[in-house]
Amino acid sequence: MYAKTPRIKDKKHLIYVSKMRCCIADIDYFSCTHNVQAHHLLKPYEGFRGMGMKSSDNNVIPLCQYHHHLLHDVFGDEDKFWKHFNLQNDYGRLLAKQLWETRPKK
Repeated sequence: MYAKTPRIKDKKHLIYVSKMRCCIADIDYFSCTHNVQAHHLLKPYEGFRGMGMKSSDNNVIPLCQYHHHLLHDVFGDEDKFWKHFNLQNDYGRLLAKQLWETRPKK
């Protein structure tokens, strides 16, 4: 059993990430809708995600509406989604960690 850790909530970070380009845009530009959302990782780099729970806001990446839908409704699994785009399994976790560590602090 995991020790309960408080969920990080950071609205400014969510807005910051949602203003970025979709992280799949360079690979699948013509399918990308460019309407970007902050996707909470299903397999976070820090903490965990339980039934009906989102990962913390430090575990988000930019995905356009189309790719966000594709991840959740077509693949349902981040590892399969990354593999489909020839990316490593931990691509999302590494990106989320980098975005969190380099976010504007004010």
